[in-house]
Amino acid sequence: MTPRKILVTSALPYANGPIHLGHLVEYVQTDIWARFQRMRGHDCYYICADDAHGTPIMLRAQQEGISPQQLIDAMTIEHQADFAALDIHFDNYHSTHSDENRQLAESIYLAAKAKGHIDSRTIQQAYDEEAGMFLPDRFIRGECPKCGADDQYGDNCEACGATYETTELVNAQSVVSGATPVSKETEHLFFKVNDFKESIETYLNSGAVQKEVANKISEWFDEDLKAWDISRDEPYWGFKIPETEDKYFYVWLDAPIGYLASFKNFCAKSGIDFDEFWKPDSTAEVHHFIGKDIAYFHTLFWPALLTAADLRLPTGIYCHGFLTIDSKKMSKSRGTFIQAKSYSKHLDASPLRYYYAAKLSHSADDIDLNFADFTQRVNSDLVGKVVNIASRCAGFIKKRFNNRLTAELADPVLQQNFADKAEAIAEYYESRRYGHAIREIMGLADLANQYIDEKKPWLLAKDPDQSEATHAVCSQGINFYKIIITYLKPVIPAIATQSEVFLNTGDLNWSSVSSPLLDHQVNTFKPLIKRIESTSIDNILADNKQVAKPAKAKAVQKKKVKPLKDNENNIINFDDFAKVDLRIAKIIKAEQVEGADKLLQLTVDLGEMGERNIFAGIKSAYEPSALEGKLTIVVANLAARKMRFGLSEGMVLAAGDGNDLYLMSPDEGAKPGMKIS
Repeated sequence: MTPRKILVTSALPYANGPIHLGHLVEYVQTDIWARFQRMRGHDCYYICADDAHGTPIMLRAQQEGISPQQLIDAMTIEHQADFAALDIHFDNYHSTHSDENRQLAESIYLAAKAKGHIDSRTIQQAYDEEAGMFLPDRFIRGECPKCGADDQYGDNCEACGATYETTELVNAQSVVSGATPVSKETEHLFFKVNDFKESIETYLNSGAVQKEVANKISEWFDEDLKAWDISRDEPYWGFKIPETEDKYFYVWLDAPIGYLASFKNFCAKSGIDFDEFWKPDSTAEVHHFIGKDIAYFHTLFWPALLTAADLRLPTGIYCHGFLTIDSKKMSKSRGTFIQAKSYSKHLDASPLRYYYAAKLSHSADDIDLNFADFTQRVNSDLVGKVVNIASRCAGFIKKRFNNRLTAELADPVLQQNFADKAEAIAEYYESRRYGHAIREIMGLADLANQYIDEKKPWLLAKDPDQSEATHAVCSQGINFYKIIITYLKPVIPAIATQSEVFLNTGDLNWSSVSSPLLDHQVNTFKPLIKRIESTSIDNILADNKQVAKPAKAKAVQKKKVKPLKDNENNIINFDDFAKVDLRIAKIIKAEQVEGADKLLQLTVDLGEMGERNIFAGIKSAYEPSALEGKLTIVVANLAARKMRFGLSEGMVLAAGDGNDLYLMSPDEGAKPGMKIS
């Protein structure tokens, strides 16, 4: 097999906050894939960097009384410590605030400009007169103009899923100063994405992007693709755009270029040919692992930008879903927005890596971290099945046979069956079907334990005439363990490394499964993993509540929203409120909405009023199966609203604080169709 040349990246973590367990889904997924490729003998480089630009970093540095450079320098140390604790191995970790990234961003921009793909326009943008700066959408908060939910962003509502212009936000306030933003003209630079519409569509249909993601992005192609605003006004923390006085590259332009910049930095240190990987006709591979929330940046804008600069397109772009905790969105108020440092203080990397691998597939579906299931699965699989194989056999090998294995296998047919699984398991790893790989490997662990149970070496050892049989059974068990731990090495590298010491094999690779240990000296077995106790989980949650406490701002603080006055048009009288028909409804069906990040499709029973179809922005808080049969409250006389996904014939009532979301439910005894009065 000819070795492949592979460059692998994960999305760049933002240098404005710590790594949490949700982030780690992606880095564990990518690290497993990269480790697997190296075990197969390929030249695989895993590259990452801190995403170090943007308004949030500038403002946080102001709050802490330090420079942005000091902030990102401190954060990169923290990030890399968190990754190391979870056995995430990068071949190079860099920063987007680097000379390499500046040079590449400028050259890519100038190449696009020279070909006519850059446009200049005068636009109206929200401006904070007190702070003296233009405001990104995320730095404006107010009430949703569609549903009235408060504390919503300037571009979309997390409560109802509506999108809108910043100027439509009710009672808008600047997060920076608390002032009411005004509209002000400014000149911005735009990248004409529509120039690449046909080539992007071809790329989306090439198989490089998951089908469900490609289908979602393709919805944008019903009309011309909007030009992408790639500039920001000063003050701004980032790179100044060439041939301008006060314009800076939008962080999302230079962030993906950071993949190239980190790799270029690595190439300079390692003597690798950068162009071999990024020239248009390259035979090397480039694979991006990302979250589904940033799919459109990577599958729409990024391919267009690379094409404009005469660079190759990624071989594959793989989106994963979000992490939920006990089937609910991670929440700071519930203490489940768990930071990596809180986990690593109390547990090793292997349990979390194994649990994520067991849950991950090649789709963009969300995965759930249920701590009861996590504890049970790790204790059952890793402790009770896998490591148990070695520990059950190693004691007899040491005490009775001086740590030396037999010269022949006791069951060469079963040994070959274990080795024959190599290609099937390799295909599961290659296609990112880690859950399938884990099930296959655990099946082998079951067979190995069954073999030991049937042969009963603990009974054989009591009979002096069965010494040879004892030796054969335990040597066979250790050979089974060697194959199993080799298959698991990309997932639990720390345990695999300890096992290599015990087995006295050196570095195990994928072909190692076909070479049994015969007449071989092993080392004395030492414990490889501890059972997870409930106290460890309790301590993680307790510690996380401490580290997750928000720091007090030192310079810039958000002002409180002023209370409404009676004469403001947000206040309605009783007669207006009485027009709202609130009814008890039973959710009889709940489904995912293909192509929607926040919506679930509900079929509700309103008694004599019949059934209704409602699209509700509650996907972040509920699994569909948990909603069916549940009673809730709906607005039954809301005008039907035609959405891209279908007709919504009502609204379910929910309450939230910006982090958590809860459906309004009636007391026991309520019936579908009852009117709220």
